[in-house]
Amino acid sequence: MALWAALGCLLVGAAVLLFLLYCAYVKYQHLKYDHIPGPPRKSFLLGHWHIFRQAVGGNIFIYDFFLEWVKKYGPVLRLNIFHRVVILVTSPEALKEYLMSHKYSKDHAYEHLYALFGERFMGNGLVTERDYNHWHTQRRIMDPAFSRTYLIGLMDVFNEKAEDLMDILAEKADGKTEVQMHNLLSRVTLDVIAKVAFGLELNALHDDQTPFPRAISAVMEGTVSIRNPFIKYMPGKWKFVKEVQESVRLLRQTGVECIERRKTSMQNGEEIPMDILTQILKMAALEKDCDQENLIDNFVTFFIAGQETTASQLAFAVMELARHPAVMERVRAEVDEVVGSKRNIDYEVLGKLKYLSQILKESLRLYPPAPGTSRFLKEDAVIEGIKVPANVSLFFNMYVMGRMDTFFPDPLTFDPDRFSSDVPRQNFTYFPFSLGPRSCIGQAFSQMEAKVVLAKLVQRFEFQLVAGQSFNILDNGTLRPLDGVICHLKPQREAMRSQ
Repeated sequence: MALWAALGCLLVGAAVLLFLLYCAYVKYQHLKYDHIPGPPRKSFLLGHWHIFRQAVGGNIFIYDFFLEWVKKYGPVLRLNIFHRVVILVTSPEALKEYLMSHKYSKDHAYEHLYALFGERFMGNGLVTERDYNHWHTQRRIMDPAFSRTYLIGLMDVFNEKAEDLMDILAEKADGKTEVQMHNLLSRVTLDVIAKVAFGLELNALHDDQTPFPRAISAVMEGTVSIRNPFIKYMPGKWKFVKEVQESVRLLRQTGVECIERRKTSMQNGEEIPMDILTQILKMAALEKDCDQENLIDNFVTFFIAGQETTASQLAFAVMELARHPAVMERVRAEVDEVVGSKRNIDYEVLGKLKYLSQILKESLRLYPPAPGTSRFLKEDAVIEGIKVPANVSLFFNMYVMGRMDTFFPDPLTFDPDRFSSDVPRQNFTYFPFSLGPRSCIGQAFSQMEAKVVLAKLVQRFEFQLVAGQSFNILDNGTLRPLDGVICHLKPQREAMRSQ
């Protein structure tokens, strides 16, 4: 008994010693970074974690806190979470330095997307890979799938899938039926990316039983939930954790099946499209260390990134058009002039839809679906006159900078004219697709698709927001409208006759 008692005392003593050492390390981090302005910590150990915990629970929208803190404490802001320190930076000069150069790697936060609750998720794909050389090899191989020539060839698919959406909306456009726009837009963008990237006909718009929309929502929610390191140990969350794991497995298994089918087609000498899947397989042939799992990493990355952000951008754009009749009237006049009554929108037409393009840009300023990016600072630096010691994460947030009157006058007003070609703008303040070498490879793809869908929506329908819904934002891995943008629709010509 005495031996066990002694052993117990030894273990307790060791635990106390480790805790004290950890507290000493936290104190060291405080001393190292506390000269940088920031909001008061709620506790010595937790720092600002209570704010992040509330955000994970959906009780607050954390980026609004960031915006208020930046206004109060300045362009270089310290945040503490246990022993970790993150520096929020809203300096255009810093954006130019850290995003436009390949010298600065993405920070360790991207490693959280390698797996979700033990299931490999995005792995070492194009978004999550931190090593520049390996990332650059992947990017170089993928570039042809996003070339202008290939994208022009996608216009038929963009039009085809957008017309499927128009047909569904036409059935609901009686001025009475409530239409959850974000849900339908998510389904059409899912059908598009599946077809043009991987040769899949998901038919998500017409098949309510397809598991993919729910799987994507689950994994996106999972990417937010893992900010709470204790969630998988909470009994009340076990069902959710299991759903996320199953959703990840579904996406990766779909990737396996697509890759195997395409390999078989290539071996049989069949004609294959020069799509993303083909480029993924080319990467396998060119890279000696590219295994099957890495191929699936990029399948999952493009499957999700090519769908979620475009759907949210379109939903926010519809929401703002419904709230601003004058903007809607002006863009409809442009669409009527440029597109007329044509069902198919040509590539050349997209460049003529200048005001519609401004609307999409303004939507991204106020509601960037992918609101931020980060870089790891390996050496001491001076940012806006403040010394920032090395080995810390720099966080750049488009939502915050897009709502600062320092960069955008009257920032909460939806004003597409601020993106008119004759309006001067400050550089390095607008980055919804990031900036520099690691900017989004799918930017042109996304905006072409968004223009086709939005032009057809404006051409065909009148939107009225259902009363009582909020205009709040949900952080679900990407930003989306909390209530989904619920509308009553009428055919545009019929709406005009009734005025």
